[in-house]
Amino acid sequence: MSVLKLGLPAGSLQDATADLFRKAGYKITFTSRSYYPTIDDPDIHCTLIRAQEMPRYVQDGSLDCGLTGYDWVLENDAKVVELAELVFSKVSRKPVRWALAVPNDSPIQSVKDLQGKRIATEVVNLTRRWLASHGVEAVVEFSWGATEVKPPKLADAIVEVTETGSSLKANNLRIVCDLLQSTTRFISNERAYADPWKKQKMDDLLLMLKGAMAAEGKVGLMMNVRRADLPAVLKILPALQTPTISSLSDTDWVDVNTILDENVVRHIVPQLKAAGARGIVEYPLNKIID
Repeated sequence: MSVLKLGLPAGSLQDATADLFRKAGYKITFTSRSYYPTIDDPDIHCTLIRAQEMPRYVQDGSLDCGLTGYDWVLENDAKVVELAELVFSKVSRKPVRWALAVPNDSPIQSVKDLQGKRIATEVVNLTRRWLASHGVEAVVEFSWGATEVKPPKLADAIVEVTETGSSLKANNLRIVCDLLQSTTRFISNERAYADPWKKQKMDDLLLMLKGAMAAEGKVGLMMNVRRADLPAVLKILPALQTPTISSLSDTDWVDVNTILDENVVRHIVPQLKAAGARGIVEYPLNKIID
């Protein structure tokens, strides 16, 4: 039987990934001390791997596909097929940033000021390439963690990942500039994606994941409206697409069904009622498939 070897990111993205798969219709179960989560699809075998290592294992074929950050694809210089961008993270749906940061009282103001300085980071290769692109030579050292505490005694500057910048500020660091913005990517081994069965399995999985992401923050809204009131109601509705209008048994009334941002509902429902809508129902959405 054919099996798709799927890598799931361990650590900070683990829960967010499982939640996304759940919304897409897949139940992933993590068990204590096991690196092999179960999924309710017999054709998929899951392995928990640190996102930093995922591109390497996908490139060499140990895994057929996996989720990892764009930053780690670049850091590993991995030869993989990027199938989709999946913008989600542990704090927000915004990209994470790899930022150059220095102590608040540091004289370093730009990349040129890094000449001959010592930089601590987890993305050594990415940082070295970035410095070279600016014609700057510096000592770049791998940091095993707690990178924010290293300046100024152990390093002149750091390159660290951040979403909000709050951790850097809390450690009396200021951001000089960003090196890279990164989001989660679904990547595949080149040989695996050339296999028709595995390609179809990955494409189907991605369709459902993208559908789950498209539905985030959206809800459905349906209501009954007199035909005479329909123009006024339609002017109020901000639709993802043209609202669906269906005839009811009473020919003077129609059913209106639409999709909109959840945070808009509280503002427009009173307006819809005032415009003549009745039987207004809000319902959750798991997936939107274009």
